Amino acid sequence: MATHAQQSGLAEAIRILTRSGLIDHSGHGSVRRDARTFDINSGASIRATVTDADIVAIDLDGQLVEGAARPPLEFPIHAAIYRARPDVGAIMHTHPRWSTLLTMVGAPYRPVFGQGALLGDVPVFDSPLSVNTVARGEELAAALGGGQAVLLKSHGAVIAGADLLECFALSVYLEENACRQYQAMQIGEPYVLSEAEQAACRQRLWSAGLFQKAWEHYRAMCATPSSF
Repeated sequence: MATHAQQSGLAEAIRILTRSGLIDHSGHGSVRRDARTFDINSGASIRATVTDADIVAIDLDGQLVEGAARPPLEFPIHAAIYRARPDVGAIMHTHPRWSTLLTMVGAPYRPVFGQGALLGDVPVFDSPLSVNTVARGEELAAALGGGQAVLLKSHGAVIAGADLLECFALSVYLEENACRQYQAMQIGEPYVLSEAEQAACRQRLWSAGLFQKAWEHYRAMCATPSSF
């Protein structure tokens, strides 16, 4: 079962990603409890101020197990991936600016810096509509396959990790890479890491310690008022 610490971590992760511009008023995140249930922020929760009280537990059919608030309408994203991927322990559905812009113009995600290579091949789910049915959830899970992330055309992104820390770090890496890729495209053709370079980056940068470093960096940025 998910512990209070895991629930608290989920609430904090959602707050940080919201204040960092990756989640807006309607994004959501989840942490697996067991084979049949998971924690997720409620649909009505204010993402920038979400707390443990906004976290509910539901089963893979969307039925409440713990809590009274309704889950987000797109809970099938999480349910379908947890069904299909026993290795996944946490999922984020974000609405980030830069990676979404890439999908709007049909520009594929390309790893242009080290951490961006950790996402591997990032497919595009070719629909901007909400994933709010079992069938659409299954289609999205199929598009994700065994990967770490899938982009939703003109909509957002879904990131899957073995645990919350990994999922958080991959969420920010995806958007950091997309931002650099987009900005480089305004100047010319970005350099894309070779297959060998990508493999080296995955070997060197896939680290719980570095994931923790990313967490602490974004946490500190969101806690400290800007001096500019």
